[in-house]
Amino acid sequence: MARRIIGVIGAGSCDEEVASRARDVGRLLARENCVVLTGGLGGVMEAAARGAQEAGGLVIGILPGPHPAEGNSWLDITIATGLGDARNAVICNSAEAFVAVGGEYGTLSEIAYALKREKRVVSLGSWSEGLPVEVADSPEDAVKRVLADRD
Repeated sequence: MARRIIGVIGAGSCDEEVASRARDVGRLLARENCVVLTGGLGGVMEAAARGAQEAGGLVIGILPGPHPAEGNSWLDITIATGLGDARNAVICNSAEAFVAVGGEYGTLSEIAYALKREKRVVSLGSWSEGLPVEVADSPEDAVKRVLADRD
């Protein structure tokens, strides 16, 4: 059976509280044998990758630039797209569901791409008002929701 690929999306810079939540999400997903997919840079992306790596998980980073070395040090597989923000469409095509942790407008665009593709999005302190996303109150709740079978 193929491993589930779950995206963790969020801003390239964040405070320690948001980073801690993202790291926990990455760790919990890895413990569920999921592949963690991120945008490969800093902030939420790096924290989720670190959490997954520390738990023995596999992490893929889809970078906006053309150079693999731009990725954070916690990635197992680095895909340098050279697409800039358009790489968000690649991310949303590649994962089956997403946990959005914090975030800015780039995160909002990823949420929109994911929703357009009818994929599950769980918000953990991210964009949610007026959007058909599930809202989680903890990393544990976010992972439980993102991995739950659809009704």
